[in-house]
Amino acid sequence: MSTSLWLDGLVILFFLSLIFWIGLLSSKNGQEKKYDDLTLGGRKMPWWSILGSIIAAETSAGAFLGTPAEGYVLQNYTYLQLALGTILARVIIAFFFIKPFFQLKVHSIYQFLELRFGPLTQKIASAIFLLTRVLAMGTRLYVAAIILVVGTQILFQNPLSPLQEVTLYFFSIVLISTFTAIYTTLGGIKAVIWTDLIQALVMLLGGIFAFWILVEKLSYVYPCATLFHKLIDRPWVTMGIIPSKGLLENLLVILAIDYTIWSALIGSTFTTMATHGTDQDIVQRLLTAKDYQKSRLSLILSGFADIPIGFLFLSIGLLLSFFYSTHADSALPANPNEIFPYFIITQLPSGIRGIVIAAIFATATGSLSAALNALATSFCQDWLHPPMDAIPDEKKKVSILRAATIGFTFLTSLIGIGTAIYVVYSPEARILPIILGIIGFTYGPLLGVFLLGILTRTRGSDKKNAYAMAAGFLAVLVLSGPLFGGDPKTNAHGSLMPFPMPHIAFPWRICIGALTTFCIGLVFGEKEKIPPQSDSPLSPNGDGLLTASGKQ
Repeated sequence: MSTSLWLDGLVILFFLSLIFWIGLLSSKNGQEKKYDDLTLGGRKMPWWSILGSIIAAETSAGAFLGTPAEGYVLQNYTYLQLALGTILARVIIAFFFIKPFFQLKVHSIYQFLELRFGPLTQKIASAIFLLTRVLAMGTRLYVAAIILVVGTQILFQNPLSPLQEVTLYFFSIVLISTFTAIYTTLGGIKAVIWTDLIQALVMLLGGIFAFWILVEKLSYVYPCATLFHKLIDRPWVTMGIIPSKGLLENLLVILAIDYTIWSALIGSTFTTMATHGTDQDIVQRLLTAKDYQKSRLSLILSGFADIPIGFLFLSIGLLLSFFYSTHADSALPANPNEIFPYFIITQLPSGIRGIVIAAIFATATGSLSAALNALATSFCQDWLHPPMDAIPDEKKKVSILRAATIGFTFLTSLIGIGTAIYVVYSPEARILPIILGIIGFTYGPLLGVFLLGILTRTRGSDKKNAYAMAAGFLAVLVLSGPLFGGDPKTNAHGSLMPFPMPHIAFPWRICIGALTTFCIGLVFGEKEKIPPQSDSPLSPNGDGLLTASGKQ
């Protein structure tokens, strides 16, 4: 056992050292770095490296462990339906969002809202991003620490008390955060993208190894052909329609179910438009490309990559359910989030186990590094006075950015520890609904105001947009909460409502919030903030859409 642990430790140390070395390599002559290099990479990053970075961002530690948990619990591939909406959304973002951001040469995409509406809309949008990203990133930090907690329990062959679990989570989260913050602070967005590329490869390698070992172990129980049919003979698409119910009742049921073809084509489209078109974390990577055409290519291809990756990790979850139904294990964790980590530690051979564990840490550090850089950039561009563009001293700008990065490292670590405490005392909690649920309440209004700015030229108002965004948030809150929205299991209406109301599942939240914000924003109007002169970075075209002027 000791030898195997040493081998795993060496493998993990090698991969983490490689990531750290690449991150530091990006920070060569770090004290002479320019602010633009740290935030946009000089706009010289190759499209394929951005593609790998986006894949790494999407396949965070939450997805690496959470997606198998969904497959294990749901026993089907219905979660994969959501990939349809993600592809459609990326095409919309690629041809409507990206070009204006490039031609305005913004560092923070919320600067676009300042130019289109005014400073109040910009600051509300930036605040939504900062708050939501800190909360979501903290949750993902907890996920990365799961493997250490499960491993410790097995190593000492003794269940940990809740206090011991929380303590171990604390030290794990601090270790991961510190490791990531060092190379991110020094290397900026270049370090993020190049380390993300390595992390994406390690993640895929780890997933493939885990899948292969599961198939090999199950081959003693099921012939390969039988296992293949058992695996794919599962629901892939769920309509959510009950023939015996009427149109309104079916609509209420569909809105209450997490994974249906409708939530895939509509809910998931809006969700991805928000996460990939209005989130500084993802868009900042896209802005490092040489031009918007290369950026479009990276974004659209990343959507198609989601399908095989999602299939791989859902299949791991299904295979885990097959394995433990035929291999009884009294020590199997009750929390579905811990099933895959438990299998990794107890069943994978030494060396391969180290690769898979390294993949988990790789996905965690990759998503954290990007989030830290995006959070710091948004804070510096949207909140500092005087603005960063008005500061002539390049070293001062770099110092401010790095200080902001360290500050957000501290905040996300606190959220990660808080999430760990919550899950330790609520073991039935599932990871993906927690992570997606956080953004569901806030990113709808954010997307709604971006759509208002991009798809119209005179609608919306800097002050009135605040009311529209508040209404979008309240709409989601009302339809998601037990006091207002109905209970999908009993079909009863909320306790504070005298009539039936839909209870919306998390894939619908951003859609509802965005449409509410957009429709209310349309009621208000003011003169277009950016004048339509030929030398203006933005001007209205003949179709009434606000697009970037200049050469096509």
